[in-house]
Amino acid sequence: MTSSARPHLNRRLAEFGTTIFAEMSALAVATGSINLGQGFPDTDGPEEIREAAVRALRDGRGNQYPPGPGIPELRTAVAGHQRRRYGLSYDPDTEVLVTAGATEAIAAALLALVEPGDEVVALEPYYDSYAASIAMAGGRRVPVTLRPHSGDVARFRLDLDELRAAVTERTRLLLINTPHNPTGTVLTREELTAIAELAVERDLLVVTDEVYEHLVFDAAGHVPLATFPGMRERTVTIGSAGKTFSFTGWKVGWVTAAPELVGAVRTAKQFLTYVSSGPFQYAVAEALALPDSYFEEFRRGMLARRDILAEGLRAAGFEVFEPAGTYFITTDIRPLGEKDGFAFCRALPERAGVVAIPNAVFYDDREAGAPFVRFAFCKREEVLREAAQRLRSM
Repeated sequence: MTSSARPHLNRRLAEFGTTIFAEMSALAVATGSINLGQGFPDTDGPEEIREAAVRALRDGRGNQYPPGPGIPELRTAVAGHQRRRYGLSYDPDTEVLVTAGATEAIAAALLALVEPGDEVVALEPYYDSYAASIAMAGGRRVPVTLRPHSGDVARFRLDLDELRAAVTERTRLLLINTPHNPTGTVLTREELTAIAELAVERDLLVVTDEVYEHLVFDAAGHVPLATFPGMRERTVTIGSAGKTFSFTGWKVGWVTAAPELVGAVRTAKQFLTYVSSGPFQYAVAEALALPDSYFEEFRRGMLARRDILAEGLRAAGFEVFEPAGTYFITTDIRPLGEKDGFAFCRALPERAGVVAIPNAVFYDDREAGAPFVRFAFCKREEVLREAAQRLRSM
């Protein structure tokens, strides 16, 4: 019996293989290295929220299929969170959809809203699922690159003229991520105003990934794009419990949008996972009702971790782009005499016992991303200090 001469993997996904996260995490295990590559915490979130999940399991809540849009308690909690934090009013019954993490929300939104041949403008470098989801939808991704700028604090910035030039008559949707992974950029109110004006002017839909909304530092502030004039009716906002409550394995995310948009996303989502995370949905509903003090303490703790790792990276010779948000630091390896992030990251476990991610995987133009490497600082402080010491000794 012979197999087909045609490749088994369809051509839309041919450029995507095993993710770099799986490769580098396996390398961390094989070498006993400190894993600062994949973005997951090394401690669990609040004990009372973990116990809420246990209580739901024991009480038989969510052990069978939950409602397709998500349990009412969580949809109400998401709507309440958006109202309290940002003054955005959403109907829990028609304008909130619970998903299997933000990754499914992104995939479902793009599968629902993009026709084959539509162009999707995305901020580059971008989370790798963006490119795969656009491909699965048959769309064409159009990157607009955030570029490094030096100054008192080195950061990546958006060129608004480049963004406007990327929009054509074939553009269907803007895919925006702020706070931005991997660069740590937080778009300013002025930048968001310009994006909103462009979307309204060109009648574009917007999908905005805001999963790091509670991790903003220094003078930065997170402002949802849906709060700007003309944007609520055209914006699909994506949130997630994993990043804010340090339970990434629960895979609880959500979409908030106008009823027509939520209905479209739900149509695609129901044929992906249908439903997920039943008992955890009850726990996340309680988590979203935690007092403001929890969110502030969470932010302060992560800020301290950022500063520990940033100082260690500078001492080791990296150029550090200090993040205004997220729990990732992008570095430039050229001051170390290196220029290939892939080769550097694959050798780093043996050289220093630390794992990082080459930013080139987040770029269409691999050369543009070649000298940049991302480190995650969502780890215990003593782990970050040990990693910094190892990097200084390499």
